[in-house]
Amino acid sequence: MLFSTVTSLLASYLAVRLHDSAPTPEPAQPPPLQFELRHLHAVSPDARVVFHDVHKSNVDTLNTTGEPSTYALHPRRIKAQRPRSLDAFNHARVRSMRFQETEAIDWDEIEVEGPDVESRQTLLLLAKMTNNAYLEPGETGWYELGDQWNVGYPVGWEPDDDGFRGHVFATPDNSTVVLSIKGTSAAFIGGGGPTAKKDKFNDNLLFSCCCARVDWTWTTVCGCYRGGWKCDQNCLEEALTEESLFYPIGTNLYNNLTYLYPESNIWMVGHSLGGALASLLGITFGAPTVAIESPGEKMAASRLHLPSPPEVQHITHLYHTADPIAMGTCNGVLSSCALGGYAMESKCHIGKSIVYDTVSNLSWAVDIRTHTIVNVIEKLLADPWPPSLEVGREVPEAKPEEACVECYSWDFGEYQPGTK
Repeated sequence: MLFSTVTSLLASYLAVRLHDSAPTPEPAQPPPLQFELRHLHAVSPDARVVFHDVHKSNVDTLNTTGEPSTYALHPRRIKAQRPRSLDAFNHARVRSMRFQETEAIDWDEIEVEGPDVESRQTLLLLAKMTNNAYLEPGETGWYELGDQWNVGYPVGWEPDDDGFRGHVFATPDNSTVVLSIKGTSAAFIGGGGPTAKKDKFNDNLLFSCCCARVDWTWTTVCGCYRGGWKCDQNCLEEALTEESLFYPIGTNLYNNLTYLYPESNIWMVGHSLGGALASLLGITFGAPTVAIESPGEKMAASRLHLPSPPEVQHITHLYHTADPIAMGTCNGVLSSCALGGYAMESKCHIGKSIVYDTVSNLSWAVDIRTHTIVNVIEKLLADPWPPSLEVGREVPEAKPEEACVECYSWDFGEYQPGTK
């Protein structure tokens, strides 16, 4: 009797221990999302956001380029911080600009589906979609995105010739919308085109230390330089709020998009200037964002007086160490950026960054020509990354940038014109 009792108790104890030590099953991965091109967006000469609908009757299938026939873009659950009230957000921003006073606002932490930034294939698709935002419908250079993306172009569309443009993709049930924003069209890095002038103006205002004042030979993009290494901070901040600039146009675009898709979860994606603008909008509206090869946008966010949420893990940057623009090293009078007329002096990014060390692992030289989105697609994301595979990952781990300093030589303050 005693033996059977002891045996029964021992069996029960072992069963409990084995149950407790059993590995917890991994949560099921959400099914891939299928997107289709819905709209092309641009800006009219009078700064109005305009959309061109992509009707199925007017869509031509792009020629295949040897890419696989299907793609799976996997989402994942992420936490994002959104202002509880956009009115309160804007009020705090205006108070900071006018009175240099910080006003606390309430933030809601929400859990939403965002792009799986740990998936190489997902990042590859987003990069391809971002590349296509540079091109006009029918222009050579489009990437075929496969059956997971219904990609085409409407007949007869002509984009605005002077600035902000891109594409809007959506799932068939409109549950998720992706807004892609074109980056800088610069001839000296393989681009160019009708938007180059406006792109350069925004680059030089958003990412230079003081109005693109590189040396005495430069024509500045705003009148805030006060001699020596002095720059009028208030003047800079006022220059960034002009309605003709990309950030206010971007907020208008986002508001228009939420009017069209009031119940949708919106993702942001962009390359270079487009990536920085996507990040700024991601901070403003709490939208999951992937910014590819973006110049540092943290300084611009500060000058725009954007209230900072408690966490910014929904913002993800992707770049490599041979890209001098994303690394913040394309500056100085003799830099390739300066020779092209660009004062790219910022380096600090918001959120977390996926950094491919192409200098150490691939022996790439630091070169402005590596900044193109095509380079990211064909040489970074097209094939597995060996250093990540060695540690059981598909891409480098996204990490926040620590102890980042920029424009340390400049003295920013309240300086009147003529101050020396």
